[in-house]
Amino acid sequence: MELFWILLFSSVSTLAWGQGVYAPANAQIVHSGAACNVKDDNISERIYTIKEGDTLVLQCIVKGHPRPQVRWTKTAGSASDKFQETSIYNETLRIEGIQRVQGGRYYCKADNGVGVAAIKSIRVDVQYLDTPVLTVHQTISDVRGSYYQEKTVFLRCTVNSNPPARFIWKRGSMLIEQSKDNGVDIYEPLYTQGETKVLKLKNLRPKDFADYTCQVSVRNVCNIEDKSITFRLTNATSPPMIRLSVNDTVVVDPGQDVLLTCEVTAGFPQPNVTWTRYPGPLPLSALVRESTLILRAVTPADAGFYNCTAVNNVGNPARKNVNLVVRTMSNLTFQITPDSNKDSETIQMGRDLKLSCHVDATPQEKVNYTWYKNGVPVYNSETLILLRSDPDMAPGTSSLEIVDMKFRDLATYSCVANFPGSRVPELRVDVNISQNSVSPPVLSVPPGGQIVSVREGGNVELVCLVADGKPRPPILWSRTEKDLLMPSGRPIVETPDGRLRLRNVSRDMMGAYRCQTAPYNGLNIKRREAQVQLNVQYPPILDPVFQDVRSRNYQMVTLRCTVLRSNPPRLADIRWFRNGDFIRMPMPDLKEMPELKFKLEPNNNGSYECRVSNSAGTSTCTFNVTAQPYNAEFYFDTPNPVRILKGNNYSYTLQWTQRDPEATDPIIGYWINVRKNKQVLLSKQIDLKSKEPEKGVLMSHTISDLRIPLSYEVRLAPVTTYSTGDYVSRIIQYSEHHVCGFEDERICGFSQDRSDVFDWTRQNHLSQNPKRSANTGPETDRSGTKEGYYMYIEASRPRVKGDKARLLSPLFNVSSNRGPKGSGRVPYCVSFYYHMKGKHIGTLNVLLRVRSIASVDSVMWTKSGDQGSDWKKAFFGISPSGPFQIVFEGIRGPSYEGDIAIDDVSITIGKCKQENTVANAGKTVLIGGSHSLQLANWLTFGLCCFLSLLYR
Repeated sequence: MELFWILLFSSVSTLAWGQGVYAPANAQIVHSGAACNVKDDNISERIYTIKEGDTLVLQCIVKGHPRPQVRWTKTAGSASDKFQETSIYNETLRIEGIQRVQGGRYYCKADNGVGVAAIKSIRVDVQYLDTPVLTVHQTISDVRGSYYQEKTVFLRCTVNSNPPARFIWKRGSMLIEQSKDNGVDIYEPLYTQGETKVLKLKNLRPKDFADYTCQVSVRNVCNIEDKSITFRLTNATSPPMIRLSVNDTVVVDPGQDVLLTCEVTAGFPQPNVTWTRYPGPLPLSALVRESTLILRAVTPADAGFYNCTAVNNVGNPARKNVNLVVRTMSNLTFQITPDSNKDSETIQMGRDLKLSCHVDATPQEKVNYTWYKNGVPVYNSETLILLRSDPDMAPGTSSLEIVDMKFRDLATYSCVANFPGSRVPELRVDVNISQNSVSPPVLSVPPGGQIVSVREGGNVELVCLVADGKPRPPILWSRTEKDLLMPSGRPIVETPDGRLRLRNVSRDMMGAYRCQTAPYNGLNIKRREAQVQLNVQYPPILDPVFQDVRSRNYQMVTLRCTVLRSNPPRLADIRWFRNGDFIRMPMPDLKEMPELKFKLEPNNNGSYECRVSNSAGTSTCTFNVTAQPYNAEFYFDTPNPVRILKGNNYSYTLQWTQRDPEATDPIIGYWINVRKNKQVLLSKQIDLKSKEPEKGVLMSHTISDLRIPLSYEVRLAPVTTYSTGDYVSRIIQYSEHHVCGFEDERICGFSQDRSDVFDWTRQNHLSQNPKRSANTGPETDRSGTKEGYYMYIEASRPRVKGDKARLLSPLFNVSSNRGPKGSGRVPYCVSFYYHMKGKHIGTLNVLLRVRSIASVDSVMWTKSGDQGSDWKKAFFGISPSGPFQIVFEGIRGPSYEGDIAIDDVSITIGKCKQENTVANAGKTVLIGGSHSLQLANWLTFGLCCFLSLLYR
C-alpha cells in the first residue's frame, strides 16, 4: 500500500465532509539517539549504525485512521541465526546501552483493523572494538649437519570487532613491514575465532628480543578509538607450568576448611593465576590469596570441580583441576525380599530371604555397611551371606541373604551405614523378622473415595490405605495420564500415610490419580496399586463476559449468553436482571442457550445480566444495552489546520469520523465544548441539517476566536433524538512554524520515494562528516545556525552520474471544488530555499504529482549547474485538479562535488505574491498575480503542530 498523508482544510465555520478512514500506509522508520550513520546498502535497505553502549531510538511513523497500533519485532542479523522476537507496542523503540547481540533487523508493524497492515524494517548494525589479545608461541628445531638450533616465534594477535579491524605491528616504536625485513612474516591463519594476524619471527635474531605492539583500528567509525597491546619478548620467555598441593579428588566432611594451592613452577613473564568452579561460580565465602584458594566451613553446595589456570600469554595456558567432594548421607531405606526363585510374597521356613539396605550418600562408593543380628555383628557363613554391593539392587546397596531360613533366623536385624573416620553421623535401620511381623500389604480405597469431588479453589484429600501390611510401606502417587505431572510439578509424590492433600484445586488437576505401594521400607514384591478419580467442579464458563450492545430505539434486541463449559454440566438456574432488578419471565429451558429478547425503548436502556448457575456456583454475562451513539474518533493524521484571524486570534478546523453511525438512532448533531484551564469557553450544538454521518467519512468544524499562542481542550459528543453520546477530548494548540525547516526527525511528513535510486539525507553543521569535500554543499542551514537542519543529496560514491533521489511532500487533499471569484481550481503557492554549490552540480527538479486514476508528474521548476555558495529562494504557483504532492528530485552530476540541498519548504493556499523572476524549465518566467491570503494566513503543514497532534 502506498505511503501517504491527507491534509484537509476548510475556510468556513460550517460542517465539511471528506473521506477519512483508511488503512495504515507504509510505515517510515526514523531514528534519533546516538546514531553514527544511516545509509542504504546495495538492495536499498536502510542501515542504522550505532556504537555499542549507546542508546538506540527508533520511531515508526505511520499514517492511518483510526490511529494504528504499532508493534516492534526483531530478527537476528543473519539467516542462520535463530529468530528472536520482542514485541513492543509503542511508536518509539528505545534500547539503552545497546549490545552487539542486539544488532539485527528491526520491524515495525502498524495495524488499525482496516485493510492490510503496514510493515517497515531497518537493519541496526552495532559497531564495537574490543581490546586485542596477544599470545606468543615458540618452536625449537634442530638442523643436522653443522648442528644448531633454530628458534621461531609466533606472535598471534586476536580481536573481536565490527567492522573488521585493521592490524599494525610495531617493534618498539618502529612499524614492521614484511617487505623490508626478511626475518618476519605477517599472515592471517585459517580456522580462528575473531580476527587474527600472526607475526612470525623466523630463526630468532638478537634484535628480535624487543617490545612488540599489536595495534587494531576500525578507522574511527562511530568515533571508536584505536586499541593496542604490547608484549616484551626476551630470551627467558617461556610458557607457564603449575602443580597442585592436593590430589585430583579431595573428600571432606561438612564444616571443614579446605586449602587449595596452585604453585607456579615455570613461566616468564610471571603467570597470572585464577581460580574458577564448575558448575557455577566460586562460593561467596571463597577467599583467593595469590595462587591459594581458601574455602571456609564447606557445605554440600560447595562441592564441584575447582580449576586453577595460569596465563602469561606465552604458549597455552596451564590448567589443573581438583574434584571437591563433601560427604553427605540421607534417606536410609530397607527392603525385604522373600525367595524370588519361588515367586513367594511371604516369609516361609526352609526358603531364602534377603534383607537390603541403601543410603543416599556422597561419595556413594565410600559408604561402609555393617549388619547386626540382635545387636551382634553378622559375619559371612553358610546360612548368612553378606553382599557389599548387591548386583540386583540399586548401586550402593548392601544385602544380607538368609539361606534356608530356620527358626533361629527369626530375629531383629540392624543395618548401620557410615563413613569410616568421618564426623558425618551414621544412620541405622532395624528390621524385625518374625512370623507375625512381616506380611504382604493390602491396598484399598475407602468406600466412596473412588471418586472425589471438590469445588475449584477448595482443598481436597485423596486416600489410599494400606491394610494388614507389615511393615507398612509408604504410598507413591502419580497421574495415570502419561506425561502429566503432579500438582507439585514432580512426577511422583510420596505419602507415608497414603493421604494426598491438594490445596487450591484448579480444573487442570482433574483426572485419575494412581496410588502404589513403594518397593522400599516393606516387602519387595509386586506393587499393589489403585486409582482415585478427582472431579473438580466449577461454575459455568460463559461467553460473552461483557458486550457493548448499541441499537436504535423501538427495535428488537436479542441478548445471548453461551455456556461454553460447566462442571457439573447440568444447569440449576438461569436468571436475567436489568440494572440489578430481577426480570420476571417464564422459567427458561435449562438445556437451551440463555436468551433474552425485548424492544429497546428510552426507559429500558441499561446494564443487563444473565446469571447462570450450577451446583458449583454462578457466572454472569453482562450486556451494556443502549441507544446512545458510539464515540466520535478524532482524525489524528491531519496536521494543524489553523487560520490566523485579525489581531491576536486564530481559528482551528476540528476533524473527526463517527464510529458505526448506523448502529443507533440517526445522529442529528454534535455537542462541542471548548475549555481552557477547566473553564468552559464555548458550549454549543453543531446541527447536521438532516445530513447523517457516514461510516468512514471525515467531518470538520471550524472553531474561531482562539488566542495566540494558547492551547485548548476540545470535547465532542454525538447527539441523537433520544440521547447524547460520551464526550471525547483532544488538545489543540497554535504554532508559529509556517514552513518545514526539517528540524524534527519526522521531517514534517515528507517521505522518500521508494522508486528512486537513493535518498535525501537530513543533516546540520554539527552532524556533517568532517572529512567531506569543502567544495560542495552548505555549511549551515538557511538560517545560518549550526543546529539547524536541511535536506541534501550526497554525491560521493557509490553514487554515479544520473542517479536520482526524490523527496515527497505529504498528500494534500483539495477540499474545495472552486477557487476564489469563481475560478475552477484552488491555487497554492510553493516556496523553498535551495543550495547548489560545486563544479559537478547536476539538476534539481520540483515536480507536481497529481493523484487521480493514475499519478501524473509535471516539472514545475528546475535548475542545473553551480549556483554559488548562498542559499537562494524559489517559488511558483500551482492549481492542482485533485489531491497532490510536491516532489523534490535531485539528480547527481558527473562527479562527487555535486551536493544539492533544500530548506524551509512552504506550501500555502492562495496565489504567490509577486516577487522576482524565477527559472522555470530552464527559461525565465514571471510568476505574477495577487496574494489572495497572506502567506501567514494558512499553516498548512507546520512541523510542531503536526507532531503534537499526530502523536498525542
